Amino acid sequence: MADFDLITVEVAYALPHKQKIIALLVEPGTTALEAVKRSKIADHFPGLDIASAKMGIFGQSLGTKGLETADKHVLHAGDRVEIYRPLASDPKDARRKRAEKTATGDTAPDV
Repeated sequence: MADFDLITVEVAYALPHKQKIIALLVEPGTTALEAVKRSKIADHFPGLDIASAKMGIFGQSLGTKGLETADKHVLHAGDRVEIYRPLASDPKDARRKRAEKTATGDTAPDV
């Protein structure tokens, strides 16, 4: 396949102290998961488990809202595959705890 048949996509992952975006050329028909594997981004982040990681395209989670899963979602030129970290805490639980503090009058910041 000639270079002019390839499309450019990006793969992104971020930790609080380090982030990486890797641009790569892939064949049309490449899935999000294939692009992540080809990018070798896991080499930069020990412990990153690509097989179980949640992924998205420009903030839209794959496998939800009618989007196919990462192993089936075919990329388009210019797409950025984002690999998401697990949440440190459940957002609903955090909101509930803040509401409880407000109701009891506890305004001390969390440490």
